[in-house]
Amino acid sequence: MIHFLCKTVIHGRRTVANSSCVLHITPLLFSSRFISTSSNEQSFTSSYLVKNLGFSPESALSASKHVQFETPDKPDSVVAFFQSQGFSQTQIMKLIEKQPLVLVSDIEKTLLPKLEFFQSKGVSRPEIAKIVSGYPFVLKRSLEENIIPNFDFCSNLLESDEKAIDCMKRDVGVLTIDLDVYILPNINLLKEIGVPDSNIKAVFHQHPRTLVMTPDRFKEAVEKVKNLGFDPLKLNFVQALSGLRGLSTSTWERKIDVYKKYGWSEEDTLQAFQRHPWCMTASENKIIGIMDFLVNIMGINSAAIARRPSILTLSLEKRIIPRGLFMQVLLSKSLIKDFRLSAFEASEKKFLNRYVNTFEENAAELLKIYQEKLDFSSS
Repeated sequence: MIHFLCKTVIHGRRTVANSSCVLHITPLLFSSRFISTSSNEQSFTSSYLVKNLGFSPESALSASKHVQFETPDKPDSVVAFFQSQGFSQTQIMKLIEKQPLVLVSDIEKTLLPKLEFFQSKGVSRPEIAKIVSGYPFVLKRSLEENIIPNFDFCSNLLESDEKAIDCMKRDVGVLTIDLDVYILPNINLLKEIGVPDSNIKAVFHQHPRTLVMTPDRFKEAVEKVKNLGFDPLKLNFVQALSGLRGLSTSTWERKIDVYKKYGWSEEDTLQAFQRHPWCMTASENKIIGIMDFLVNIMGINSAAIARRPSILTLSLEKRIIPRGLFMQVLLSKSLIKDFRLSAFEASEKKFLNRYVNTFEENAAELLKIYQEKLDFSSS
């Protein structure tokens, strides 16, 4: 029967049979051809990403699910464009991994105008490469409808293009969000409860992501900070808001438990948080690393750290360990009588002046020892 139906189609007979044959066979042929073409494009794309950009087979396969092309012309031109703009191979690969569709973007209409806008605001090419490769989603947003209006908003709020650029470097995502949904209602709420404009500007400048929340979640965070005893009139109120952002109740409790292991009470933790809210933003591993070194190796009373919690936000490898070991050398040589936590917080220049250059006869030797401690810690 099937042979007869298909034969009638071949001979062009206008029967119900040939109509049925066409309706049932043609879609299958089309579907098969489409699947084959799509599969070939994905295979070519994966191969291109591996050979030309250094992708692993796994990451290439993942990216090829979001973008396909049959020839290298378009992706080659896009890659060449980013190279001409100062992007490194690593940055280009990072960008494409996060946003594969960039490979088929229109350079003149989509990519170049955005990079030129950043340059017009004084952002250097290396900075642009770092910003865009870190958050390539910005390339998908409209320059006229999102990026420029949002930048102007930041500039007006902070009363400076330079500060708006700082804000953008810290979180370029502020140029892509809907201001009416995520920022303006939250700023209005802060003003309603008495937070000074200067403090709103300060937290947005330093930590713009603090204000990027749905109004409901932001209101909950504000209430939590108020319940912890923070005064809306003081700067640490918005700092606490920033510190609590994205910190779940379970994470908060786990970090309290970590501090308890080193002798802090819940009250000690709360007071430390009030003094320096960022002490609760450090990862649990970092808290353990710093507390273990200071308490168990340096012999520092944990209560003293609770009174100076900003230390917990410093780099363990670049600051805490090398300076701690160096201070032990000074103590062993009787060049200092006691150890002060302020030594960790001092700038590099002030630290060297206070603990190296002060001892003129030993300065060269001490500088060498300090450098050895830095090298040891970073190795």
